[in-house]
This record gives sequence, C-alpha cells and structure tokens, in this order.
Amino acid sequence: MHRFVTLVVIVAVSLTALSSCVTEDTYDNTPSGNLEALWHTLDEHYCFFSYKEQESGLRWDSVHEAYRAKLSPSMTQVDLFEVCTEMIRELRDGHVNLTSSYNVGRYWDWYERYPANFSDSIQRNYLHTDYYITQGIKYRLLESGIGYVYCPSFDPAFGQGNLSSIFSHLAAAKGLILDVRNNEGGLLTSAQALAECFINDKTLGGYIAHKTGPGHDDISSPRAITLTPAEGVRWQRQVVVLTNRRCFSAANSLVMYLKGLPRVTVMGARTGGGCGMPFSSELPNGWLLRFSACPMYDRNMQLTESGIDPDIAVDMTSADMQRGKDTMIEAAIQLLLSQ
Repeated sequence: MHRFVTLVVIVAVSLTALSSCVTEDTYDNTPSGNLEALWHTLDEHYCFFSYKEQESGLRWDSVHEAYRAKLSPSMTQVDLFEVCTEMIRELRDGHVNLTSSYNVGRYWDWYERYPANFSDSIQRNYLHTDYYITQGIKYRLLESGIGYVYCPSFDPAFGQGNLSSIFSHLAAAKGLILDVRNNEGGLLTSAQALAECFINDKTLGGYIAHKTGPGHDDISSPRAITLTPAEGVRWQRQVVVLTNRRCFSAANSLVMYLKGLPRVTVMGARTGGGCGMPFSSELPNGWLLRFSACPMYDRNMQLTESGIDPDIAVDMTSADMQRGKDTMIEAAIQLLLSQ
C-alpha cells in the first residue's frame, strides 16, 4: 500500500513556491509508525547525508536502530516527541524541525554554542531613536559620515522601491555598513533583491540542485543562480557586511551572494549556514516535519551548510561593550574611512 504525500517548499527560503506528490509507504499512527515515517521521509528526501557523514560521522542506519530501541507501544505522545526530536538533532541542521501542537523540536546548537556578537541595547547607541525604517530595515547616517543599514530579517517582502528609498537617503554616505547579524532568514527573494543593489552586471550568485530520487546521492546537476542588477538605485561605494553566527538560511545566502564582489568586505564572525532549501511533510499523527531538500552551493561549488567565514574576523569585546561600543561597527567604520 502507498499513500500520496505533498511535499511543499517553504517559501521563506525559496525562489518560488513549488509542490510535488510522491508515493510513500503507509505508516500507522503508533509510536513505531510515526518514527518510521519520520526516519524514512528523511532517508529518502533529505539532501545532506553525504555531507553530514563527512563532517560529523553521521550513520543514518545506526540512528534508526538506536532510536527504534527507545520506543514502547504505551509511551505518551510527549515521550515520543522527545525521542523524535533527539533523532532529528542527529542531523545537526537548523532547518530540520518537528512541530506539534505544543512544541517545536529543533537543533539550535548552530548558534547557541557560539558568542552572541550582537547587543540591541548597544546598537541603539548608533541608531538612536530617529532612524528611518522601511519594511523592517532600519537605517541612518552615522556621525562618522558612514551609512548604517540593519536588516534583522528577510521575512518582509521588500522590493526595489523600498531599497531605492534606503540607498537614496544614504547617498551622501562615505561608505556603507550592511548589518545582518541575528538575521535568521526569511524570503530568499528579498535576500536576492538586496544583493542585486550591489552589482552592475549580471553576476553568478551560486548554484542550486534538488533531489531526484530516494538514494542519498540522488541529486540533480547544480543550476546556476544569476543575480541581475537592480532596476532602482544601486550602491556604488565600499560596503562592509557585518555577520555573526545567527546569520542563517536566506541571510547566509545573502552573504554567499555578496562575498567576493568588488567593493564588498564581509566582517565579523562565521555565519550559521543553512544552505538547504526546506520542504515539509506530515507524520501520521499530524506533526509537521521540515527538512533540507535542495542544496545550494557558492560560486566555487562549495556547500555553505556549516557557515561562511568572514573576510576579516572581528568579535565584540567585553571592554568595548562596557563602554557602550560595538566592536564590529567600530571596526567597519575605521575600515570604510580608510578606504
């Protein structure tokens, strides 16, 4: 017996909304049935098994055996949820989540084990209270004459009209700080629109592929992602992109698009990664499973699932924080003024 399950691309990190139907074995709504549905869905559709095996020594078949042994027919849904959450954490992927009516099983070690390198209270010393705000993006001209743009999320859908307003307002700036620290992603279309404000010619942004079958290495040939210059105002001076470990998903993609471009310097800490476009599926008991299904690669055909290193590494220091200073912003200002 088989059932049809719709796998839906999560638009928050996709270029377009897609859906497809696949046939899967039928599983009972029991502890064993739900865990089998979870394991097999990932086994056939998750896209980073080879990479995770190389990076962390993951053995997915061994994971299956280990977590089946933790089941009992009489266990509660809460206990089952804990077992299932422990199992998906073995993938070490921030895009792999399990959602029930009362909790979200997740893997957040990708940023929780690292320095924060961001303080919104210290950031207010630079933004003050009279900053402009457009579709969630905060911006102003700093006292140094450097433009400062803080993009906390790509969840809002913003277009070239919004971005042109921002860059027009900062036209007199000597340089630009684009701060995407703590941006955990959102719409990939918004990230791409922002990246296209920093190019004047069609530019290779990276590559994307997709699963073509149930095998762990059944993945299509990568397709180029082409960035097209924005039709509105484009930034022509030097820009420093500030990053920390909580730059994830679409924000990681933005850094991937911008790193290596003329006039762009990435500064701060390694990003959090998350370069797999996620799909979703449903378990027999109604829990929603989200997982990486379409790998994305940088211009050099390298996965950025574990993050992107900055061009210049800078961490916030406790001494600066005690003085109300942001080490990263200060370093960016000095670099831009020197240029």
